[in-house]
Amino acid sequence: MSDPLSEVIQRLQPRAVFSRAIEGAGDWAVRYGAFGQPAFTVILAGQARLAVDGQPPLDLQPGDFVLLPATPGFTLSGGAPTPPVWLDPQAGGIVTDEKPLRHGRLGGDPDFVSLGGWFEFATPDAALLVSLLPGQVHVRGVDRLTRLVQLLREEATDTRPGRELMQARLVDALLIEALRSAPGAGTQPGLLRGLADPRVAMALQQMHACVERAWTMAELAMKAALSRSAFYERFTRAVGLPPMEYLLVWRMTVAKGLLERGTQHVDEIAARVGYRSSSAFATAFRRTVGSPPGKYIRERKTLQEIQK
Repeated sequence: MSDPLSEVIQRLQPRAVFSRAIEGAGDWAVRYGAFGQPAFTVILAGQARLAVDGQPPLDLQPGDFVLLPATPGFTLSGGAPTPPVWLDPQAGGIVTDEKPLRHGRLGGDPDFVSLGGWFEFATPDAALLVSLLPGQVHVRGVDRLTRLVQLLREEATDTRPGRELMQARLVDALLIEALRSAPGAGTQPGLLRGLADPRVAMALQQMHACVERAWTMAELAMKAALSRSAFYERFTRAVGLPPMEYLLVWRMTVAKGLLERGTQHVDEIAARVGYRSSSAFATAFRRTVGSPPGKYIRERKTLQEIQK
């Protein structure tokens, strides 16, 4: 059976991992502007409050892990309430350094210690795929997450060959462990909440396993053992998208990957993602992506040349 969560993470292509220890002492507060990239932290000692824009505040304690797939602005504080110091991550507020970043009192032992990090998603579909994930993932007491973050920290300062590949594999593992450890039923609508519902999960697995099949609403509802109306409402409530719209999003994601690989003709790609003709596929692709398949791949090749 297909594993939608693993497939989405593979499509996101996480890379370029950075990490840094963060400390706090006394009464302190910092306010970070929106970063936009995925970020994570694990609490090693002490307590703090994390208030992410658009999310409920979290009172953090040792063993807590937080993932922000598209880091918006947030405030992190410890001790008594105090005006936050503004930091702009886009203007050098976040830097890679082996020395811990200290907030609050500079001298003496820290009251709070965390290990944070951030990375990038290489896929051009990042925003679309990230929208299927919770805006904030909070996991408590999962030792494997702490160990994975510590391994990422070690790799960030390692100069031996294979460092980038090791980091990429560790980030894959970190994302999967964090997302599957999150309480799916209580999250906002998205992929995790859908996978936490056995009926909806069955339909998601079928869509991912047989993306080339000409699915109908009735067939997907049958796979979920629900009536068409009940399936539509339950799927939309859990995932945040109607079933056929989610299927379209996933088909176009798969199609983009095949187009960029450049090993198959458009006719073959159309059949691979469930279209009986290349013209029907091109129409759906242009309507969803904004340009026809040929123009899309030319633009991607030009962008890749510029980035070299």
